Amino acid sequence: MSPASFARLAEAVLAHHRGAGLKLATAESCTGGAIAAALTDIAGSSDVFERGFVVYSNEAKSELLGVPAALIARHGAVSEEVAAAMAEGALARSRVDGAVSVTGIAGPGGGTATKPVGLVYIGSARRGAPPAVERHVFPGDRAAVRAATVRRALEVLLAMDAR
Repeated sequence: MSPASFARLAEAVLAHHRGAGLKLATAESCTGGAIAAALTDIAGSSDVFERGFVVYSNEAKSELLGVPAALIARHGAVSEEVAAAMAEGALARSRVDGAVSVTGIAGPGGGTATKPVGLVYIGSARRGAPPAVERHVFPGDRAAVRAATVRRALEVLLAMDAR
């Protein structure tokens, strides 16, 4: 999975938000910064992309994004609730207009009967609006799950209302 493989989609995301004068941030766990890499691989992205948070551990989610440890303990790091809190935390800790977050189980291990390998929650948040979260179970190996997550997160950003 290289950022270049998402170049057209990333360019569309940047153009969409550039035209509205809006800034974006990412909060990434299972993708390890790949969404931010796809966006920043495009020259001139700094007028739209402000920052990315890579929060792989539960402690990082709490320390950098303000996700309550009790929320993680109650629902698990891979949950709708944590994805929403991550997106809201990225907004609260930046001067952006919109944020996307991802948390999931890329595999090959770590899955359970209720949270299988490939399970990913993608959150999005805009200033002045409640967060939204999508649940996906992406097929394939670790690389395929991560690539599908990056692609869908970019699509979520592209669909984000740029008003």
